[in-house]
Amino acid sequence: MTIVIGALQFDNVGMTFPDGTQALENVSLSVTPGEFVTVVGPSGCGKSTLLRIASGLETQTQGSCAVDRDSIGYVFQDATLLPWRSVQRNIELLAELHGETKAECQRRAQEAISLVGLDGFADKYPRQLSGGMRMRASLARSLVMKPRVFLFDEPFGALDEITRERLNDELLGLFQREGFAGLFITHSIAEAVYMSTRVLVLSPRPGRITASFDIPFAYPRDHELRYRPEFAELCGRVSHALRGDQS
Repeated sequence: MTIVIGALQFDNVGMTFPDGTQALENVSLSVTPGEFVTVVGPSGCGKSTLLRIASGLETQTQGSCAVDRDSIGYVFQDATLLPWRSVQRNIELLAELHGETKAECQRRAQEAISLVGLDGFADKYPRQLSGGMRMRASLARSLVMKPRVFLFDEPFGALDEITRERLNDELLGLFQREGFAGLFITHSIAEAVYMSTRVLVLSPRPGRITASFDIPFAYPRDHELRYRPEFAELCGRVSHALRGDQS
């Protein structure tokens, strides 16, 4: 299989766990640089399993997944910061693991800190940060190695609505600047439509793609888009497709 550099492709992917649980069935999708694709679906339908397969944390039992795993950023539901390291040292971690020099680790971390708006907080520890700031630090850590493919597993699900919307806007700004291929998981239909170039609906387990929606709104996206009739109409169509899968 050939794949565009910086792209992610699933072909007829299925996943059955050793206990017999079938999480995914015949999932085919692709994400190329400059695309931000979001997957929505009911709990337990295999959304996070897709990301784990893409990252190499799980191996599919059917089909194939093609991606350059040397250029992946992965942002989890929890910030997963090391409590004994400062923000700067947490963000340096991936560069350290890739064997970069101390000076290069610091340079990359400082650049990422500025990208996510954490200037002035480099010496703070995770316990000293708000939930939103911890997620910014998690984003910065993944940005350090300039990944061409970015995986997001409900990174803002635990945040209050105002912080969540602010981080949606900041992440979209990063997406526009960096041009990575993004695969995003969320339970929020409004977040999916606001963030994405395309939204995919997954059925209840075993997860199958049952609907795909191209999002027509141009970037950059204004906060007020969330209150426009065309936005509400599209959210309604996605919701209808999701409810239909669950009926």
